[in-house]
Amino acid sequence: MNNEHKTRVAFTIATITTAAIISIIFTVRRRTRRKQLESSSNSCYSHSEQKPQCTFKRVLADNSYTPFKHLSFNASGSNDAEKGSNLHPFEAEITALLTNNHQPEIELGAKKLEMNDSYVWVDTEMQLKELVDVLSNERFFGVDTEQHSLRSFLGFTGLVQISTQQDDYLIDTIALHDSMEILRPVFANPSICKVFHGADNDVLWLQRDFHIYIVNLFDTSKACEVLSKPQKSLAYLLETYCGVTTNKLLQREDWRQRPLSAEMVQYARTDAHYLLYIANCLIIELKQLDNENTCSDDKFHFVLEASRRSNMICLQLFTKEIEASPGESAALSLYSRHQSNQGSPSISDETQFLYTVRQLCTWRDLMARIHDESLKYVLSDQAIVALASQLPASHSKIYNTIVQTDVNAETGLTSFIPSPSPVVCSHLSDISQLLANELVKHGDIYSVILQKCLGQKGSCKLNIFNYALLVNSNLRPTLSYKHSSLKNPRQHSRKASRNLFVKKFSCKSPVYHNCRIFANDGRLLCYCDRKKLEWYLSRDLAKLVDEEPPAIMLLFEPKGRPEDEGNDFYIQSKKNICVGCGEGNHYLRYRIIPSCYRIHFPEHLKSHRSHDIVLLCVDCHEAAHAAAEKYKRKVASEFGIPLYVRRVIHPGQETEKLNDEGGVSPLQLRSAALALLNHGPRMPLNRREELTEIVKRYYGGREISEEDLESALQVGMRPIERRRYEKKRGVSFKHSTGNAAAVPEGENHADCAPRVSNVDTLNVDTLNGSYANEETRSGDNRQDDSGEPSLISDLAVDKATSNGNTILIKTTDDDEDDHDEAVNVDESLNRKQQNVVSDLSDSRDEESLRDEDSTQAKHHSKLSLLGHGPHGKQVVDHLLKEYGEDGVREFCQRWRQVFVDALKPRFLPGGWDVKHSGRRDFGEFSVYNHEKRGTAATVE
Repeated sequence: MNNEHKTRVAFTIATITTAAIISIIFTVRRRTRRKQLESSSNSCYSHSEQKPQCTFKRVLADNSYTPFKHLSFNASGSNDAEKGSNLHPFEAEITALLTNNHQPEIELGAKKLEMNDSYVWVDTEMQLKELVDVLSNERFFGVDTEQHSLRSFLGFTGLVQISTQQDDYLIDTIALHDSMEILRPVFANPSICKVFHGADNDVLWLQRDFHIYIVNLFDTSKACEVLSKPQKSLAYLLETYCGVTTNKLLQREDWRQRPLSAEMVQYARTDAHYLLYIANCLIIELKQLDNENTCSDDKFHFVLEASRRSNMICLQLFTKEIEASPGESAALSLYSRHQSNQGSPSISDETQFLYTVRQLCTWRDLMARIHDESLKYVLSDQAIVALASQLPASHSKIYNTIVQTDVNAETGLTSFIPSPSPVVCSHLSDISQLLANELVKHGDIYSVILQKCLGQKGSCKLNIFNYALLVNSNLRPTLSYKHSSLKNPRQHSRKASRNLFVKKFSCKSPVYHNCRIFANDGRLLCYCDRKKLEWYLSRDLAKLVDEEPPAIMLLFEPKGRPEDEGNDFYIQSKKNICVGCGEGNHYLRYRIIPSCYRIHFPEHLKSHRSHDIVLLCVDCHEAAHAAAEKYKRKVASEFGIPLYVRRVIHPGQETEKLNDEGGVSPLQLRSAALALLNHGPRMPLNRREELTEIVKRYYGGREISEEDLESALQVGMRPIERRRYEKKRGVSFKHSTGNAAAVPEGENHADCAPRVSNVDTLNVDTLNGSYANEETRSGDNRQDDSGEPSLISDLAVDKATSNGNTILIKTTDDDEDDHDEAVNVDESLNRKQQNVVSDLSDSRDEESLRDEDSTQAKHHSKLSLLGHGPHGKQVVDHLLKEYGEDGVREFCQRWRQVFVDALKPRFLPGGWDVKHSGRRDFGEFSVYNHEKRGTAATVE
């Protein structure tokens, strides 16, 4: 019983003690926070915290807005540090290496890979001079650097690792910051090769901190590029060549700390110790490729190329990023991300929100420069958005808002940053005044903050990094924004992109001229463009009856009248505006019936059908196109006919071999053929065999020749692309007899979204023609007959049959010119004026909307292979077989309904109707008359 009593007493005491400890902890935290809040307006943390960089006596890159000055030499050749320069001081030496085809020579002999426990820690000027003596006698050495950026605005080098064949050196660049220039002559010596991995940043950092410039560099990363390694990271090279694994997370450690931990020392040594061995291995591989390529006429020097790419890095120059307005780009980025984040709370006053974000970003930028801290250390992006959204009034609310936001967003490196940061705690009053829009009552934010922090009664400590801010305050950038004239950056960006697209693709002149053509009895036949009208007048086939707007009367009896055929649409004038929203400043053509189907319609159902070609602005065009692409997928599902062609099989293969597993991706085929033609002889043997196997698979496994490679390369290459390739390379396709084949290469075109689902296999011989499409964001920007932009992409074929899941296509060799193959009425009238002119119905609806692909000869019926392949033809063939021409008309009505449902167009021309019949009569000699086509085509 006594034991039970004692246990209860002990438990009670322990409970009371725990509660007391917790209470004391919370009390201490509250008092500490209160003291922070009370002292924030009186003192700055910088007076009590001593950072390592504060011991530097000379800084080349301060935190001011003045440009960085590079090393400069006076007339006597000595260093003129005061003058500075924007030119590379060793450009001549680096250029000499490039022009003299310098080859790195790194021969290690029997150097052991093992890394022992001994290394040299260099932290005195005497040791640094001794290291220079050692390096001066070396022909090459490895170099790496470690940076610290969290507690510094521009960052600084915390450690430099140098490895020779004998020893590893770790240079304490914090202790030796003001003496590191002792290394400058060694690094600038062109007879000594410096081996780096991924030297792009190291070169700039050494310039920024020590005015050290690299001359004669070999970058193992660039060698990996030339060798086409699957990866080019140092971790990959260490594991591949040395069997060493390294923890790259140590790269994020605080390299300011002294002494370094054993893990950090091991990591730093590893990065430099194995560089020489890796470089030696890579150079051997490069030389091996050069030796294999000795018989090639256009020899590619692998070693020289790796050396050239490496030394080009040395020509880079460090520059300080100086914005027109401090923090402006960060503010716009934050605002854009907030707008696009669906989970973000809505903002009632967007203008005020953006203004506050800009002010906070400017404040953060200035405070980071003054205290030499990184932006993310001073105030996180999430905290800025939260403060601008909530506008907390009191110090405690500001404090709690930042803490809560950072806790919710705490990830990775941010977990090591105190929240709020000491900078915020020391300047809470500034943030409070800024949120209340009181900070800039008596001047701009730059001047106010600078005086409060660094002025005569400033609260912050002057140091070597921020002194130039005060001295050069007259050189500060001008704030480029005002509260009264803010712009939504997201809208501004979208507007700029939209304007660029409009400028490039919209029609450059009016499409509808609304010129009128009357019959000889005075009845209106149609509206047309000026070109058509002038054609009749120049041949004395009509007389001018009105000048503005122009009108003519025919001197012969035409075939048919529009009202007789139920086509009242063609006798209505049309406005040059978007039929969806009425936009009149820009517009482009849109085909309501997608080309992939319409080009396979019977010619009398598709020839010159301006009823289904309307004008849309960019925004309406995008909406209509999206709806059309969605409905195409529905059509594909309904008819069981897949949209996309994905693989190609050469027609020389046996039919029985054509199955789902046969063929090769057209893009893969072309890439392999191009690589083999350009670099085949100098490729590694295994890579050459791999690419050759791809091309062989296209040809059914037989051996291939250079002629076969050229033919394979043309699969997917348009004629214009082939000409450009020939011009660029200065070569021609010696064995080519036909045009390039057009096949899908993954581009996103209007008639073929880049989605790949169920696909057919395509048998391609020598396909000709060009990529085709409507006026959309993708494709070739070409001009139609009226000089307006048009995106063309069609493929001429003479036979397309289905064999299970395989599409067999025999093609014709046609004219090589990359042009529209449509036969317009003007050309047919030239052949036989008196006959074809009588068929006015062929031309009355041509209001500068000539339909490129509407009048192909039968043996040139088109089949687009750009994504949809035979899908459109199979759908149309199915409709004609099952329902006849009525099925095609009903299919057109479905597409018109899709268009109407998507846009709800309010400005369609009079007579436009979803149920438009499309019935059309043609004259005896019309090029659209099937029975007389041959006659019309041969009569001159």
